[in-house]
Amino acid sequence: MPALHRAGHHAMNRPALTPSTVFLLTVPPVLWAGNAIVGRLVRDAVPPMTLNLIRWVIALAVLAPLGRAMFRDGSGVLANWRRYAMLGLLSVGLYNSLQYLALQSSTPINVTLVASGVPVWMLLVGRLFYGVPVKRKQVVGALLSILGVLVVLCRGDVQQLLGLRLVVGDLYMILATIAWSFYSWMLMQQKDAPGLRADWAAFLLAQVGYGVLWSTALAGGEWALQGVDIEWSWSLGAALLYVAIGPAILAMRCWGAGVQRAGPSIGAFFINLTPLFTALLSSAFLGEAPHLYHVLAFGMIVGGIAVSAR
Repeated sequence: MPALHRAGHHAMNRPALTPSTVFLLTVPPVLWAGNAIVGRLVRDAVPPMTLNLIRWVIALAVLAPLGRAMFRDGSGVLANWRRYAMLGLLSVGLYNSLQYLALQSSTPINVTLVASGVPVWMLLVGRLFYGVPVKRKQVVGALLSILGVLVVLCRGDVQQLLGLRLVVGDLYMILATIAWSFYSWMLMQQKDAPGLRADWAAFLLAQVGYGVLWSTALAGGEWALQGVDIEWSWSLGAALLYVAIGPAILAMRCWGAGVQRAGPSIGAFFINLTPLFTALLSSAFLGEAPHLYHVLAFGMIVGGIAVSAR
């Protein structure tokens, strides 16, 4: 696997985090936190696989005029279809479907907490499949960052943490995080036509196009098992627009650009901000002010990012 090995070492030689890179990697956790909350709110109005399909069909319609370069000769989308089909499966197809499925039985905070294991999975996938060595500072950073997530979960009270009970939705989220880890490392492979890779909308459209096909297959299985029962409303329409434009297009655009700059291992630590933002947004919907433990958790998570990025 020489090409994968070179991609892995290329990721290890990334420059230090810059303010613009930090911004790119912080935007997705904010939007994903909102996605978890919205997904939980509409779980009774639309089935999870159907929700994911509608979301990405809307995103596809928005991206189509922006990513016209994908349809030009030499884009490589058809010649390299296996790569884009796999990228679409891991992100649009699996990660997002499994997340909405997880939200059927688990809470937004629990789902984003399980997703905080991404740094560990990212390091393991990088080491086992891409030949990237794991450094001690990355392990320390991962532990510090995950500790910050646990502080959010237990609200500063260890007794609440001891009383935590996992449900089947949390297992779905573990599978989703593994899929996302492979997706992020695949983004580092330099196997795309230069013109396509330089055009973010075209590059994302190539992934979403194949991803919608996977999502259609998953939704079709859902329809065959339980039928289609959607409770349409203005609030559901607003929710669909949000999850299609914010957590889908904007978040994936920022994530792709941030990972290209910092590498998957560093980018993974920013995902640990998602449970914190989820807790803050949940508190905002309930009219509660942030607490001191939120500040402590934020410090731990950012500390984990700083240690791992040194």
